[in-house]
Amino acid sequence: MTEKLRVLVAEGASGQAATLLRQLFLDHEGGMQLTEVSGVSTLMASLKLVSPELILLDLALGSPDVLGTVRLIHRTKPEIPLIVIGDPTKKEIVVASLREGATGYLLKNHLDPQTLDRVLRSALERNTLKGLADLLRDPVTGLYVRDGFLTLGSHIMDASKDRRGTLVLLCGRFENLERIRKKFGENAAQSSLREIATLLTHSFRRTDLLARIGESQFAALAVDAIEPSAPVLLQRLRKRLEAFNSANSRCGPLELRMAARFWAGKGARTFAEFLDEVEAGLRAPELPVIGNAEERKAAIKVRER
Repeated sequence: MTEKLRVLVAEGASGQAATLLRQLFLDHEGGMQLTEVSGVSTLMASLKLVSPELILLDLALGSPDVLGTVRLIHRTKPEIPLIVIGDPTKKEIVVASLREGATGYLLKNHLDPQTLDRVLRSALERNTLKGLADLLRDPVTGLYVRDGFLTLGSHIMDASKDRRGTLVLLCGRFENLERIRKKFGENAAQSSLREIATLLTHSFRRTDLLARIGESQFAALAVDAIEPSAPVLLQRLRKRLEAFNSANSRCGPLELRMAARFWAGKGARTFAEFLDEVEAGLRAPELPVIGNAEERKAAIKVRER
């Protein structure tokens, strides 16, 4: 017998989502183990008891701090897909919840079995892909390797096309990795790679995608980022790199060449093409190397689309 899908639903008195779930799983082999709660505190207490594989949350229960509630649930169980249900008159809050960790969303005036089925399948598929991609981690930095980044990035781009989302892709190259390796040894080189991974982790959100895509190359994909985010992200990285270099001089400064582009559904047709375009920008001779003593005051060149 197929194991039942464990679903935890937190919604108000209407029980609309739970009713639709029962209809949807009525004829499915194995069916569903449904747990219903009516408040955020009960949902949090149920996470350990139920061990859900999927969570549905009515955003109205999170008032007055709706986004804080989404953030709390995601940080408590980041591995579980979280689908939020929101008021269509407050769609900006619904969309903002995706930046706080929600996997997908439903609008109350569009709740029907077909829409629910599509959103559930997308969330579960993404979670499966993430689980597979987690096997593709770089042993030095813990970030995704290129294959994992391409797998998840392609899925994120497809989902962004469906809901007219936006992306910012940043690529960076560690320019003096080989010099550090030759002068200070392999341990110093690996330590420097981990420092850059930490720099990226502290500069991006938990819901963004980070990877080491080559021996000396890194990439970061910011989801649902507004257009000015590319220069803002680059400036943030520049400041943090300069602060790190000022405080850590044992192996000399870390030198990064960085390029970024904004995507809103135009240009690259696939995520692989998008990545190729941004990586090509790293080869531009006029692009400064951040951390290099002669270039520290140079402006960061941002290539956007």
